[in-house]
Amino acid sequence: MPDEQVHLFRNTHRVFPCRRISRGDGPVRDLPREVDVVEDFPVRAGEQEFDLYDYVSRNRLVGLLMLKDGKVVHERYELGIDAGTRWMSMSMAKSVSTLLIGIAIRDGFIGSVDDPLTDYLPELRGSGYDGVSIRHLMQMTSGVEWDDTHTDPNSHRRHMLALQVGQQPDAILKYMASLPRVAEPGTRWNYSTGETHVVGALVKAATGRWLADYLSEKFWSRLGMDADAEWWLEAPDGLEVAGSGICATLRDYARLGLFAMNDGRIGDEQVLPAGWIEESTAPREAGGEPLNYGYMWWPVPDAKGSFADGAFSARGIFGQYIYVNPAERVVLTVLSSRSKPKFAEAILDNHFFNSAVEALR
Repeated sequence: MPDEQVHLFRNTHRVFPCRRISRGDGPVRDLPREVDVVEDFPVRAGEQEFDLYDYVSRNRLVGLLMLKDGKVVHERYELGIDAGTRWMSMSMAKSVSTLLIGIAIRDGFIGSVDDPLTDYLPELRGSGYDGVSIRHLMQMTSGVEWDDTHTDPNSHRRHMLALQVGQQPDAILKYMASLPRVAEPGTRWNYSTGETHVVGALVKAATGRWLADYLSEKFWSRLGMDADAEWWLEAPDGLEVAGSGICATLRDYARLGLFAMNDGRIGDEQVLPAGWIEESTAPREAGGEPLNYGYMWWPVPDAKGSFADGAFSARGIFGQYIYVNPAERVVLTVLSSRSKPKFAEAILDNHFFNSAVEALR
């Protein structure tokens, strides 16, 4: 029920064993407040029109931060959370995990996205992942069987969750290795949280580092974050659950969005390979069909269906989002506590994002 849910989502890092993502010892990066803040604007959803109050209340937001040109134009906390609350990210963590793949390529730990996955994870040889490239994995086009339905107790996703609760090291990767191939790699897209756990295993195998430590070293400790974050583990002292489970503050998620908007640069240093964000977030094809999915980022079309702005989002169930529009220099961060994992929103979030961009022009 609602009160219990909010309590859980703000304390999920206390439910599972976690590994700390250190913010380091550097100063906090200021997010200056724009003089003319935004209090309200029309939210257009097809033939309907709402306002900001509708979006916050009907979609059960707990946090909303809107940035234009790096300045705060709206900041709001609801349902008892505040700027210091670490809120669960759910699948927004997937987008962070593929950033680590890009950094591992730039660091020379991984050759390219077209390398066979089994070059780095030989324990997957002879499984459905034979012949699957790192690119296939990040696009979720491996062809390996998976049902990600959260509300079906017999789905692969629920079995994976049971393994998380069981806290047995390497159990999830072994489960992934047991799944059959149902399509040729690259020919069919199928959303799979299990694939992201394989991404985490890949990062660990290639770099020799835990994901939280590598993340902290490469950019979390260098972005002026407010606080340490936490990342759920599959078992005590085990691998991070790369498909979900980063717990951080609203403002720190927004700083992550700014990092992505700036193509993975920190000051004058190109931390990600140049162009990695554009490559990761662009629409593509799978099996000759349009695919509105990147390297575990979601391209976001504008109100006319165009992708010309290069807008994209990280998103997680129950309504967690980091929306980035590089052309308009807009970052929107949404934290929510919705009644169901998916489709519980009264107003589609993409409608809100496009309306916000229009209001901030």
